[in-house]
Formats: sequence, C-alpha cells, structure tokens
Amino acid sequence: MANDNFYAVWRVNMRSQTFQREPVPEKWERLGGRALLARILLDEVPATCEPLGPKNKLIFASGLMVGHMLSSCDRISIGGKSPLTGGVKEANAGGRTGLQLALLGVKALIIDDQPSDPGWWLLHLSAGGVRFEKADQVAGKGVFDTTPLLFERYGEDVAIALIGQGGEMRMLAAGIQNVDKDGIPSRIAARGGMGALMGAKGLKAIVIDGSGGQKPPIADEQAFKQARKDYNKSLLEHPQTLKYRDYGTAAMTMMANAYGVLPTRNFSEGQFEHAEKLSGEHIREAMLARGKSCDPSHACMAGCIIQSSNILTTADGNTTVSAIEYETLGMMGSNLGLGDIDDVARLNYVVNDLGLDTIEIGATLGVAAEAGLMAFGDSARALELIEEIRLGTPQGKVLGNGAGITGKVFGVERVPVAKNQALSAYDPRALKGTGVTYATSPQGGDHTAGLTIRAEIDHLQTDGQVALSRISQFKMAGYDSLGACAFAGFGMSLSPDIIPKLLNARYGWDLGSDILVDLGRENIRLEREFNRQAGFTAADDRLPEWMTREPLPPHNTVFDVPDEELDNTFEW
Repeated sequence: MANDNFYAVWRVNMRSQTFQREPVPEKWERLGGRALLARILLDEVPATCEPLGPKNKLIFASGLMVGHMLSSCDRISIGGKSPLTGGVKEANAGGRTGLQLALLGVKALIIDDQPSDPGWWLLHLSAGGVRFEKADQVAGKGVFDTTPLLFERYGEDVAIALIGQGGEMRMLAAGIQNVDKDGIPSRIAARGGMGALMGAKGLKAIVIDGSGGQKPPIADEQAFKQARKDYNKSLLEHPQTLKYRDYGTAAMTMMANAYGVLPTRNFSEGQFEHAEKLSGEHIREAMLARGKSCDPSHACMAGCIIQSSNILTTADGNTTVSAIEYETLGMMGSNLGLGDIDDVARLNYVVNDLGLDTIEIGATLGVAAEAGLMAFGDSARALELIEEIRLGTPQGKVLGNGAGITGKVFGVERVPVAKNQALSAYDPRALKGTGVTYATSPQGGDHTAGLTIRAEIDHLQTDGQVALSRISQFKMAGYDSLGACAFAGFGMSLSPDIIPKLLNARYGWDLGSDILVDLGRENIRLEREFNRQAGFTAADDRLPEWMTREPLPPHNTVFDVPDEELDNTFEW
C-alpha cells in the first residue's frame, strides 16, 4: 500500500533521553487521531496508573486525512490518561502541528517516562530525528513570550506545541498550545489536563521542523484529486459554511440563547439579557469598525476554506486575541454575567497565555462567584483571580485545578462537571441529547464529543435523546480520528461517499460508505474499555444530581433522561 513504508512510530524516553523509530503495528495502521490514541493507551498504558506519574504516556497522533492541506483536515490529536478525569483523554487542535508531523511521516509520537533530574526540556523533531535541548531560556514564561524566542532560535516556519505556567505547575485545567499558520500560539488542545501531563514529562515545548520531509504518498493521485474537488465543492455549497466564515463559532450565541441553553451566572439560567452583545453579528461589526488589527474571517490551518476563526483587538488597542470562540463567550461571558466582548477578550488572552482551558476556567470562575470569591459581572476581579493562578498562590492553585476541585474546596453544590470535567456552554437541562453526551462520553463533559443542538428534535423532551447522542458521538469520534474539524462535516455530510473516496484514494483501501460511523464506534469501544479498566462504572455516566432537580429558566426543565437509558447508550 502507498503508506506502508512512509509512516513510523516515533518513541521518546524522557528519562534516558533516547529516541527510536519503529514500524507501525498492523493493528494501528487503519486508525488515526483519536481512535489511534485509544488503541495505544489500551496497548501500552496501565489504566490504573497515576496520570502524572512515569507510567502514563503523552501521545501525539496524526489523523487519517492529515498531511495534504485538505480544508479543515490537518488537526492534531493529543492524548494520554487524563489528570483531570482519570480516564481516557483526547484533545485536538488546529494550527501547524498535525501537518508538520505528517510531513515527517510520524503516525504517532509517544513520549514516555520522566526526567530523572529537575529542569525543563525541549524536543526538536526534524527529518534527522529528535534532539533534546534545555529549555531554561523559556521556563516560567507564558506562551506569548515563549513563542517568539523559539522562532528566533529555530526559524519562523516550524510548528510548536508548548505549555504555559499552568502546565509547568501541573494544573489540571492546563492544555497544550499550538501555533497557527501565522505563528500565534492560540490553537489549544484544551481539555482534560494534557498540559499538566506534558509538564509532568519535563517538557516546555516541542518544535517540529517538517521542512526536510514530504507529503504522505497517495495510492491513486487522480482519484484523490477528484475526491478533493468534490469535497471542496460540497463544503462551499453548504449553507453553514458562509455563516461560520462571517461570524465564526460566535454564530451560536443567539441560537443557544433562543433555546434557553446559554449558561448564565454559573448555570443558574439559560438566557442572558446581554446575549446580543456576545453574538457573532455584534462581534463582526466591532471587528470591521476597528480595522486592520481585526479579522472576522481567519484560517487557523493552511488550506482551510471555511475560515471560521477570527482575530479581535479590544477597543483600547491593548489586547489582541485569536480566536474568541462561542464556548469562551458562553463560559467566560454570560456564565460570569459579563456582556462586554472586550472583557471576555481580556480574560481569554490571559488564560491562553497561561496555557489553560477557557471552558474549564470559565466554569471554575462561575463556581468561585457562587462561593463569594467574586461578584458576577466583575471582570476586574476575575482577572485578579486569574493572576493568582499565574502566581501559584494556594487559592490560585485551587482555581487552576478546575471547577470540580474548586467546588469541593469552597463547598459549592452547583458545579457543572461530568467525570470531573467542566461542561461546555450548552446547558444539558434544555439540550438533553447533549446532556446524554456529557454524561456518557468516555471523554467527560465535552460538547465536541457529540453536540446535538442542530438536530430536528424537541430538545426539552427525553424521547429519542439517547439515540441522537449515540450517533452524534460515533460521528464526532470518526471526525476526530480523521483529523477533521467538525466543520469539515458540512461538506462530508452532503456527500457521504466523500470520506471513503478520499481514504481509498490516499491509502489504496477498499472502504465502504459507513466508515465514519464504523471508525467512531470502534473508537468509543476502545475508550470505554480503557475507562472500565481504570475503574469507571455506570455511576460515572451521570450528570450532577443538582441538574436532575434544579429547574433551568426559562423553560424550567431538569435533566430527566432515565439512568437505565443512559446505561444503554452503547448497549442498544
């Protein structure tokens, strides 16, 4: 087959500082991204190991479509046993990392063990292999100060995956930042504490120089070109593509508010009186009025034709952030009672600089407000609390470890988590299919595991929600295994045969039209088995009890999908 001798597994041992290339095991060959992560974890990581100990592994896995700048299909999956949930974890991101690893023929980068001596290290990957270099120059710095120093040292065309102070302090809300096509370290593999795992490996940054590599080989060039043409045509013809190009993910704000699922003041309400000021329409108008420093339609990856990202500079010109996403607007805006996009942008920037997950920190600050540490609507106090995280004060370390721990320390019951991971900006009491996803996904509370808001169903009723969540979870796991952005699904959904055509042309395979769901189903089977071995039971596939009895205005609904239906989500 076209790719048999191109791809390899790259293994790095941080204790011995050794590197070796290995052939891809046969049972890994047809897996990629999230599914490959799950397979590697089951094969190589003891499920009961300490997540921040030497037996856990930090894994970077290329998706099956990564490497040819297909629009929205060069994402990188990063995973390991989650320090936050204690189970399987995959977090993915756009930017340069996935593409440049693929150019080097890296099917999976597996980082094992821990350094024997204290200090921070940097890995440099190139066609010549891996170099271990001291990272003293950048230790203790935020990602926005670190990145220019690394570009100066290694050139501006490299890919970089790095952590901020949050990851260095092994905070459970820490992610791994990746530079975008313009060199900004804004594309975060955010969820599940992967930044803490990278910090536990003694790694400040990974620099990937793909310049000496090549694009992965294609089995049938002509068929691949035709499939790519068909895919781009379907993507551009989908009505949602232009909407997201104009408004980004902030296009969701008014829809979520209309459905009554927009988290407001620590999930106590489902609608926000200032939602319009957090809308994609308002943000686009502000960006256009502010001029050249802003860009309402920005691509985070080379080759993306959707351009759903953005660049926002605050009105005072002091803060520029990319991208300001709906989930951040919901969790650090309405969830904190903040209705000013510049307030959210400032919070977004400092949390990004620390290398932390804005969803987790937004939920944490909502819990902190519930505990009396700040008032809803007080952005200045929110910034002060984030500064405590940066300084590593005792209170800052509590907050940096997420909403679940913060709620326990301060005695708050209304804590929006599933498997100890913060729920995203869609309240499950009025979006019950997504509630099923939050509860039953092996990944923990995460909308990207199976968001159901666009389904034509009564979201307030329990009937049909489990089946809806199930197929949504399978499809999203499939996209994550391809290395495809969720928005790539716009084009793929219009022509279901596009995915097998692309994969068959690239690899010389003979896949059928069900490959997306088949891949996703196998992915979740592997993840659930890892979690089972880690000690998870049916009791972990639940939402917080308060959500089953505290009605959510304006619809005054609770999450009432029966436990027995949740238990049968994947046992139908």
